[in-house]
Amino acid sequence: MRLRWFISSTVRQAADMRKHVQELLNSQRDILSSQALSALETSLKEMQAALDADADAPALQKQMEALEKTATKWIKPYPYADWRDNVEVFLVAIVVAMGIRTFFLQPFKIPTGSMQPTLFGVQTVDLRSDPGFHMPGILTRAYEVAVHGTIYHQIIAPQDGELVQVSRVDHSLHLVNRQTLFVRYGGSDKEVPLTLWAGPEDDQKNQFDAGLTRLYSFHKGDPIVCFKETTGDHLFVDRFTYNFRPPHRGEIIVFMTKGIAGIRDQDQFYIKRLIGLGGETVSIGEDRHVRIDGRRLDASTPHFENVYGFDPRSEPQDSHYSGHVLDGRSNLGTPGQSITVPPGHFVVFGDNTVNSLDSRYWGPLPEENVIGKSFFVYWPITSRFGWGQQ
Repeated sequence: MRLRWFISSTVRQAADMRKHVQELLNSQRDILSSQALSALETSLKEMQAALDADADAPALQKQMEALEKTATKWIKPYPYADWRDNVEVFLVAIVVAMGIRTFFLQPFKIPTGSMQPTLFGVQTVDLRSDPGFHMPGILTRAYEVAVHGTIYHQIIAPQDGELVQVSRVDHSLHLVNRQTLFVRYGGSDKEVPLTLWAGPEDDQKNQFDAGLTRLYSFHKGDPIVCFKETTGDHLFVDRFTYNFRPPHRGEIIVFMTKGIAGIRDQDQFYIKRLIGLGGETVSIGEDRHVRIDGRRLDASTPHFENVYGFDPRSEPQDSHYSGHVLDGRSNLGTPGQSITVPPGHFVVFGDNTVNSLDSRYWGPLPEENVIGKSFFVYWPITSRFGWGQQ
């Protein structure tokens, strides 16, 4: 058995070697001399003859050595061969990654709290007024970033002064946020810039929660800024499934905003829960439950088990999940108002409609805008990690 495997392995190696040399010959045929072409073609024919005759392993080994010697002598080496191999591997990796992103799985970051408590966006907490806070050590901070996505920021004042200006966020190289704070020390008129790296997104709520929208005075040893930021959930979007079936009610979908009237930024991806399908009428009752053609959705509706797991007696608050809420500023301000979904369109809501810009305001979205559905939360590692989000 072992001898048979050795012979078959040698045959495969000889065949692969012949194929590889033939490919090199074909690619260099126009630059090789007639003498080189003749020598290579003769050696290739001899190898093919040995394969056709079912030569034994020693004979094939001898023929492979002869072919290698001929190829080494006449085939022109590629310049910078090591660099060429590395570049080829890199380009293949990029093509594979782009193919996976385009047709199968696309990474996506939750930017806001509109899908809480199912999916969480960026959260910032100002810690300057917390007397019990102490900046964790570097190892603890590294662990918090890697596992929980929590970043701590602190700048201690070297002397008395005041914060006089906060710049907008600059996305350096489109990778890292950078923000500049301008302070004056000791009553001087000179403004000293301080750089805040990897700070919160330039969103009014994030900036406010981090304490970066108010100008104030400080004393030596006080924190000029001190806040923690928890990154939004990072997930993979399934771009494959909807090629074979339409989206179902209750699924969390990701869609392009381009062409949707009422959305100012036309170059973004939004993530919401699909509520209404084409031809249906959508409304919201005072109990904060959606009605589809008058039929009330509740926790028994597939994918809505968590959406309606709230106390209807509690008042909606910006930081408190409270189901689907009527809003007088939207097209669903009272139980008597409704949205009729045109064919080929969807109505989508955030799970936390207290803090969601969704179809209540800008209406139905075209079905062709949908790129996929929520698939897997891969970071940070919290209770939401994995496939469990619905």
